[in-house]
Amino acid sequence: MVDPGGLVVPLQSSEFGAISLLPPLLAIFLAMITRRAILSLFLGVWSGAVIYTGGHGVVTTLTWTAQSIGESLFNAKILMIVMFLGAGVAMIWRLGGALAIANAATSRLDSQRKVGVATWVFGMLWFFGDYSNTAIVGTTMRDMADEMRMSREKLSYIIDSTAAPVATFGISSWVVYQLSMIDQGYESAGISGQAPGSFTVFLQSIPFNMYCIFAVVMVGIIVLSRRDFGEMLDAEHRSWKDGKVLRDDATPMQSAEESLGDVVTDTPSLRFFLIPVGSLITVVFVGAAFTGVTGAGAGASFIEIVDNAAFVDALLWGSFTMVSMGIISGTIAGLMGLEEAMETVIDGFSMMLTAASILIMAWTIGGVTTTLETGIYVTNAAQAFISPTLLPVVILIASAIIAFSTGTSWGTMAIVTPIAIPLAWNIGGTTPELLPVAVGTVFSGAIFGDHCSPISDTTILSSTFAGADHIDHVRTQIYYAMTVITVAILMLLVWGVTRITPLILLPIGVGVLYAVVYGLSEWDAGRKGVDPKAASTDQRSTPSDD
Repeated sequence: MVDPGGLVVPLQSSEFGAISLLPPLLAIFLAMITRRAILSLFLGVWSGAVIYTGGHGVVTTLTWTAQSIGESLFNAKILMIVMFLGAGVAMIWRLGGALAIANAATSRLDSQRKVGVATWVFGMLWFFGDYSNTAIVGTTMRDMADEMRMSREKLSYIIDSTAAPVATFGISSWVVYQLSMIDQGYESAGISGQAPGSFTVFLQSIPFNMYCIFAVVMVGIIVLSRRDFGEMLDAEHRSWKDGKVLRDDATPMQSAEESLGDVVTDTPSLRFFLIPVGSLITVVFVGAAFTGVTGAGAGASFIEIVDNAAFVDALLWGSFTMVSMGIISGTIAGLMGLEEAMETVIDGFSMMLTAASILIMAWTIGGVTTTLETGIYVTNAAQAFISPTLLPVVILIASAIIAFSTGTSWGTMAIVTPIAIPLAWNIGGTTPELLPVAVGTVFSGAIFGDHCSPISDTTILSSTFAGADHIDHVRTQIYYAMTVITVAILMLLVWGVTRITPLILLPIGVGVLYAVVYGLSEWDAGRKGVDPKAASTDQRSTPSDD
């Protein structure tokens, strides 16, 4: 808080003090050692229960976990949305909707550049979730990428960098999860009635989610310019010159297409993509507009309508409609019976079980940090040396380290958000000014660390569906992820010093990113004595042996 003289006044003291840091730190440490995110989060919750009760804490642990599922209607709706989105994706896949898009583009994809651009665009269009994105885009584009001699490392990079980053902005399970994390941060800070609505802050945070924005842009720069550097340059030259999409002795991940089931038709139609997806988008927007206008009343401003819109309800209605329209269109067309359609729905639910489990444990450990007042303790300890100028970078780097160590961006958000929001509220003079900055940088750091971590589920899935060697994917992608995060940090530092709107800084950052890619590709290619454009021709032809 800030007194009238401008001095920072500590929040009320935390009852548990420094020991309140133990649950999140234990979860981070165990995730690093065991590489089991769900188990580590659970043990972190258990340690919090032991601290809170002074006993074995088993009953309290189970109660807290159950409460995170059953006592919050908001959380229950989010779980339903996650499961419905998984079922909707499974229906679209089995009915051939995703393959229809690929088939429509195949005749036009006569170069490696075009295949790369198509994969990039397809990844941006499939914004419902990272799991489904990697599964659908990877499975659909892999054969075309092989034909154009694109390395599996490059394909898995494109998939990975258009999965979670894109899902943070679209109609997805990520967005509803992020909204729940903002609400939990509000509870931790005790500002639920004072701060703007969670969706408003989410929208305001998007320009500060610079890593995700730049990561998607970076893919476009790489595939359009055909410039590579680092180990990706080596992989692309190997693939293009020698026709080896995998290096010698590589161990590719096995495709997990069986989790989606076989496509039920030999003649895929675009309507099996357009009908479910179109119904999802229509219902979400109409539902959000209706609830916003109803809640705000006649003559309300756009911001008031947004603040009053029931976006989670609209997403629930939309995701349910997506599944329903998939079932109806598939059965009417005679592609599958009702029993097979319901089996596909169950398969889609199964695909999302890991995400749902992490979600539950993330909510629970977030509740633990609120109960133990971890945010209050960290805020009082950090506000003496963290200024508004440095706050974005500090949160970004802290989130990145935790996500890299644990391999889970959702778990990282659960650990950091209930701490970052109280910190931003207090350092910002108990105003909402820094809340979007904190939210955006938490998301950015979490996804960067997730991209670089070899134990990340989405990184593993990207390798799996691209058919790449997992470690080769991690090794080649990290050069590009580090480039992106460096530019993001630079732009956030400029914002901290100047407070120039990020809407101006983002285009500047894109220009800097292009210049860095150009410079690094020229330097690395010169050092290695190769062409910086690995695929030096842009035609569907066999490369020369020169």
